[in-house]
Amino acid sequence: MQVEEILEAIAHAPIEKRAITNHAVLNEAYDYSKPSSFVRGMRIDLNGLVILLISGTASIDEYGKTVHVGDFRAQCRRTFHNITGLLESEGCTWKDIVRTTCYLRDIDRDYEAFNEERTAFYKQQGLDPVPASTGIQAKLCRPDLLVEIEAIAMFRETPKE
Repeated sequence: MQVEEILEAIAHAPIEKRAITNHAVLNEAYDYSKPSSFVRGMRIDLNGLVILLISGTASIDEYGKTVHVGDFRAQCRRTFHNITGLLESEGCTWKDIVRTTCYLRDIDRDYEAFNEERTAFYKQQGLDPVPASTGIQAKLCRPDLLVEIEAIAMFRETPKE
């Protein structure tokens, strides 16, 4: 095979991707209509570079129930816990997060508390630099949710011997 043919084959090879989840920390609500048209996250493998696209994640428990109803700070902490579990299930940590999008039901009321919780969590994780981020006010998919975060992680996977 010529070099050009090899490069052409690589350029048109399918990208490896698969859904991710971690049922030990969170599950979808069982009463959502089926089939569900999203996954908890997507793993994309690019020749040793892994990208995780984590769907909007909130204060949901392993039974699919909203937890900490009415407690914004506790919902933030559970959301960070859930994302941590998703990252761990794929062999990475918050140090691999490069971007977050943070949705707050009431940004005027809750942003200060959100920023305090996020700052404390990032400090606990030893993040420097912290991820790029956007904060948005949004009506979330459940009326009892006050915060939802989606994230992008990137890391290099060490080759298996």
